[in-house]
Amino acid sequence: MATDSSEAPFTAKLRAPEALTFDDVLLRPKESHVEPDEADTTTRVSTSVELPIPVLSAAMDTVTESTMAIAMARRGGLGVLHRNMDVERVVEEVERVKRADELIIHEVVTADPEQTVRDVDEMMEEAGVSGAPVVDDAGEVLGIISSTDVRPYLEVGERDAVREAMTDEVITASEDVTPREALELMYEHKIERVPLVDEENRLTGLVTMQGILQRREYDAAARDPEGRLRVGVAVGPFEDERARAVDGAGADVLFIDCAHAHNRDVVDAAREVADGVAADVVVGNVGTREAAADVVEFADGIKVGIGPGSICTTRVVTGAGMPQVSAVAQVADVAAPRGVPVIADGGIRYSGDAIKAIAAGADAVMLGSYFAGTDEAPGRVVTMNGKRYKQYRGMGSVGAMQSGGGDRYLKEADEDEEFIPEGVEAATPYKGSVESELFQLVGGMQSGMGYVGAETVPAFKERAEFVRVSPAGQTEGHAHDVVITDEAPNYSPDR
Repeated sequence: MATDSSEAPFTAKLRAPEALTFDDVLLRPKESHVEPDEADTTTRVSTSVELPIPVLSAAMDTVTESTMAIAMARRGGLGVLHRNMDVERVVEEVERVKRADELIIHEVVTADPEQTVRDVDEMMEEAGVSGAPVVDDAGEVLGIISSTDVRPYLEVGERDAVREAMTDEVITASEDVTPREALELMYEHKIERVPLVDEENRLTGLVTMQGILQRREYDAAARDPEGRLRVGVAVGPFEDERARAVDGAGADVLFIDCAHAHNRDVVDAAREVADGVAADVVVGNVGTREAAADVVEFADGIKVGIGPGSICTTRVVTGAGMPQVSAVAQVADVAAPRGVPVIADGGIRYSGDAIKAIAAGADAVMLGSYFAGTDEAPGRVVTMNGKRYKQYRGMGSVGAMQSGGGDRYLKEADEDEEFIPEGVEAATPYKGSVESELFQLVGGMQSGMGYVGAETVPAFKERAEFVRVSPAGQTEGHAHDVVITDEAPNYSPDR
């Protein structure tokens, strides 16, 4: 005898909708007139922040600190500083990124003419600069002193005054000097820095040859309207003080960092953060259209990913999650009509996965393990069985939670109480520079755009179509029936 579904509610749950992830689909090739090198990967990660490449490094304490953020921004991406730092330190990290390629240095390290040579030498070494303008109490430029003037105290003693060691015939320029004009002055007078002064010869800034050359080298960098490198910062939904501090330091995007953002308290707190800062605010992580609908009204971006990361055990521990391609598509269905960018966070092993995420509706992708093995990641290098690896751990691991990340999973433990981890600590193969990893990743994404015949990210998202892949098709798609002797840089069967 048939049973009405209303009388069998639990059996009805077994008629569950299907959800897909990256290995379940492929892009359908189409006629194309687009060469991969011609594909433009420019995208938005939030309503007002545009990037030359659609790639972010994850806010994990073994992935992104200022060194990674600088490297990512110089190459057109965005690094998101992790939360396991106190407020003072994360502000310093933001400021370090913002100063990295600063054309005009406004916070100039200066010397007093009556300081001793030894004091100034120590000051410059501590500040990490090789020279400093010498100014009087009124800020007027009297000269300039460099490390070559004071080391190794050959012509002046360490107790002599700076006035005796400085170069007093200093070349200055007005505040409206162009980079070309400043560079010409440096070449003409064989100097490496030019102080900028106002009409009364008071110091207002400094231009260095290093700064100008860095601008030329990284001409495709992600920069703010003032020409400084872009940087993102992860903040907790209830961390108003941190949010205001990094906003004041110049952060471009704040990422509400919560493993399950579709929580009423988190949504309300995220809205308050968005109302209280000038920076764009991306809310995450979510994985359903219902969650997207609850945050799209105030969010400048939405981050997607419930348990897809390689070191995340959320789905195993909690039994909850959403396969990433379906999650991205559901969120994009809600966000795209409102012009709110979507970021796919987690589960991406290859460049092909990254471009599939874009096809599913994402505007950018965030990666952790992909970058954790690079020189710029803060994890330490370890050697196992003769091979080098770098430390990598999930923000839901016990170690990360004990370092301050427990509230990301809405968990707070007393000193003697154990955490319930939703991540593991692991090691990832050492890979070298982040530049080489980005080259392979973005190049593969551009090739995917070429196969679909789309020259821009918006055109690709509109033109791309998926085909379903069987288990046999998945096997066919990877290298098979051979012994790999020379592995491609962007392919590892173990990744």
